[in-house]
Amino acid sequence: MRFTQIYLTVFKKMASELKKVAIVGSGNWGSTIAKIVGSNVLSNPKFDKQVKLYVYEEIVDGKKLTEIINTQHENVKYLPGHKLPENVVAIPDVLEVAHDADVIIFVVPHQFMPNTCKPLIGKLKKDAFGVSLCKGFYINPKGDVDLISNMVRNLLGLECLVVMGANIASEVASGQFCEATIGSRNKSHGLLLKEVLQTDYFRIVVSEDVEVVEACGALKNIVAIGAGFCDGLNFGDNTKAAVIRLGLMEVMKFCDRFYQKHEHRTFFESCGVADLVTTCYGGRNRRVAEAYARCLGQKTIPELETELLNGQKLQGPEAAQEVNHLLRSKNMENDFPLLTAIHRICSGEQPVTSLIDNLRNHPEHL
Repeated sequence: MRFTQIYLTVFKKMASELKKVAIVGSGNWGSTIAKIVGSNVLSNPKFDKQVKLYVYEEIVDGKKLTEIINTQHENVKYLPGHKLPENVVAIPDVLEVAHDADVIIFVVPHQFMPNTCKPLIGKLKKDAFGVSLCKGFYINPKGDVDLISNMVRNLLGLECLVVMGANIASEVASGQFCEATIGSRNKSHGLLLKEVLQTDYFRIVVSEDVEVVEACGALKNIVAIGAGFCDGLNFGDNTKAAVIRLGLMEVMKFCDRFYQKHEHRTFFESCGVADLVTTCYGGRNRRVAEAYARCLGQKTIPELETELLNGQKLQGPEAAQEVNHLLRSKNMENDFPLLTAIHRICSGEQPVTSLIDNLRNHPEHL
């Protein structure tokens, strides 16, 4: 009897020391991350084997999406054709998912992050840390533009890492080789997260340039809209290459202006030029922007988002608006002519055909 009690005590202590990973968000990228994390924790003795996945409840073919995921082990709406590990458990309550987690991975459209996080205020483990895979900015209550990771820090009191990279969700879910960049100043947390995410087909690099890693992930979606406009206006790859080059210049200038302590080599990690190129050729922002240009504004971008994306959300137009808010407040719109032009086209202030004039008149040196 005494031996049994000792065994149970030791077992409970060991179980309590296992790191629990929770994922908040179950779109195509969130479901892909759940597939990776669910597999990785099964083979790593540091982690609890169950991965809780927050799912915004929807009815799909007459059934709750959480029930479909928990019985069929597939997100049939956002990641069809890809099985999730059976240790991934879909839950429609964000607090139930995150309250006892040690690592909380946020993968929701950035514009929904404040409302998603509010139920978690003051209810998380003190030594937990967050991870943002959200690509956008945040306008705080003071009206200032800030990073999503800073919103998590300020609202939830958590350290927040970021993960950005050239990652089309369907390709990652299929096991095609790709890379991503973790932004973390805490080396131990960065390496722990690397264990959570890295596979033989998903290579991870850890960088201390947290702000630049995150800003690149947000800004590239704006440039991708410009690339989509090129496609919709039937410009060729040469024109698109100009958009990508000028966009990269403005991304680097933006980071130089607002995040001064960083290394330029970060722009050549997966979070930088690789993510920019991938998104300009294969992302949803490019796709909707192409459709917008082809119809010459006869349909709005929100209408096309609903029509084309099966419930997924665009990040580029929102990010363009947030960046423009910042640039306008600092009288810097003319310093970032491509980012400014893309915002004005998205907001309907300028016709999509004005993009080419912006390219012709873009200064040679920023």
